[in-house]
Amino acid sequence: MTQLTAGSCYGLHNAAPEDTSLFEASHILQVLSVKSVNSPNSNVDRYRIIVSDGEHFIQAMLATQLNSLVKEGNIKKNTIVNVTKMTCNFVQDKRLLIILEFEAVEQANNKIGNPITLTPEQSKEAADTPTASTSVQQTPAPKPSAPVSAPVQQKQVSAPHGNRGSIFPIEGLSPYQNNWTIKARVTQKSDLRKYANAKGDGQLFNVTLMDETGEIRGTAFNAVAVELYDKFQEGKVYYVSRARVNIAKKQFSHLSNEYELGFDNKTEIEECFDTTNLPVVKYNFIQLSKLDELVKDSTCDVLAVIKNVGPTEEITSKATSRKVSKRDLTIVDMSGFSVRMTLWGKQAEEFNSPEAVIAFKSVKVGDFGGRTLSVFSSSTMAINPDIQEAHMLKGWYEESGKTTDYQAHANTGGGGGGTGGTGFQRSQIRSLRDVKDSQVGYPDSGQNEFFSTRATIVFMKPDSLWYTACVHCNKKVNDGSNGWHCEKCNKTEPVPKYRFIMSMACSDWSDQAWLQGFNEVGELVFGMTADKLHDIKEQDEGEFASIVQQATCETYNFLCRARTDDYNGQQRVRYGISRIAPLNYKEEAHALLENLRSPWGQTAV
Repeated sequence: MTQLTAGSCYGLHNAAPEDTSLFEASHILQVLSVKSVNSPNSNVDRYRIIVSDGEHFIQAMLATQLNSLVKEGNIKKNTIVNVTKMTCNFVQDKRLLIILEFEAVEQANNKIGNPITLTPEQSKEAADTPTASTSVQQTPAPKPSAPVSAPVQQKQVSAPHGNRGSIFPIEGLSPYQNNWTIKARVTQKSDLRKYANAKGDGQLFNVTLMDETGEIRGTAFNAVAVELYDKFQEGKVYYVSRARVNIAKKQFSHLSNEYELGFDNKTEIEECFDTTNLPVVKYNFIQLSKLDELVKDSTCDVLAVIKNVGPTEEITSKATSRKVSKRDLTIVDMSGFSVRMTLWGKQAEEFNSPEAVIAFKSVKVGDFGGRTLSVFSSSTMAINPDIQEAHMLKGWYEESGKTTDYQAHANTGGGGGGTGGTGFQRSQIRSLRDVKDSQVGYPDSGQNEFFSTRATIVFMKPDSLWYTACVHCNKKVNDGSNGWHCEKCNKTEPVPKYRFIMSMACSDWSDQAWLQGFNEVGELVFGMTADKLHDIKEQDEGEFASIVQQATCETYNFLCRARTDDYNGQQRVRYGISRIAPLNYKEEAHALLENLRSPWGQTAV
């Protein structure tokens, strides 16, 4: 019979951040609520959870590495969980509990007991009584006159020299804190490279730091970069303190953290020689066969065997006009798929590990000629990592993987049948009314963000089909006195490049919805580039209107991503087009024929 650990909520509510023996003890609790608390400007899923011990309930945040338990439905309302690791932080004098490790024990049908909230004014009372229990199947015993808490050993977790405060989790860092120290492993360090902008020349480097709660990027410039560069080594663990916590510049980093660190001349770096409780790299591997389910330019972790190593090539970057080395690898896994993985720079030049098992972390998903992957500055790769999944993959490859015939992801321009290489699933087509009624994309819906649908374009806004883009980086540019200036590239060009940004009203038999798409969508819908359509509009408004009208009333298969954002203080769901494909009527006819031949078709009459 599973029992709740009575007194846990009271003890956790009143514990100091250094009470690690309590935060690392086992607490059997019941989940009363799980709610998404994403901010409008964040791409990171965050969940607030309310847990109860049958007597009281408290709030906590889930570490992001636990998000999959919520998304997969393992943790939901009334689930009994075993919390084995937590941490405590204070943000603007408010207590913040973060759950680092827990697992589902069983799913209860109803709330256990009649738990009440704990107010900040309640003081901690000493209690030497052993921890009580509350039955899952029975109502709890009457509340004792003095709250019961788990025994706590006062153990200070200090940074080096004991003068920097307690160790903070990376996930708990924010610009509102001053006295903090993190204990983190360096998973990636860039080269010390030079840059030039309107303010002058300089040099910089960045590192990716990781602990058990998450990752954060740190950057140093000029003299500070020279001083700190040799102090960081990939794979080692350091105490880091007295750095600035800034809002992350997402154009330079693909990490999910909303913040980043800025190192200055006050920043302190000290290598950690303690061999206990060291952070290890955590992966969230996805099979190569499921890459079609991911959005272009998103990031993922994959574990694969190097099937083939291509030669090193030298290309000229369109963005910087500099020459850079690249090398293409062919990687495979047990799903039976092969994918092209591209390495750049020194990694491309120095790579020499044929048939090795490699764990790639935070690699970029592309769709050039089918699904592809590539590394960038924040990506890491571990060759033959000592993890169970890698040993299993190596054994499979040696036994049968070398002779397996692998399947590649089809080109994204495929038809509408099956997946067609587009991520579209005919068997999973949903009507627009069903999507809206199911509240796909709402924070509390628990539904998958992605859905497949078939709809017809009924209207497009002709006055907002494109935007003016930088010819080097595709960022939006504005017309100035001297030409079209790009803030990112710090370059001015006489003319911009036009790129599609579409907002289309689409309908099916059930409802209508506005779908948003970008350049690839527009080029497929109009059969031409945005530059060409813009030129037509400038030369002949009548021909332009005719082209727009001809593009309407066409039906497509869509793979869409639903996402909630805030607009004028109100939440709304936006539907973005991840993939679009015209109907392939031959495949559609074959699919209908197969339905008629199936048991459903034979019994329908």
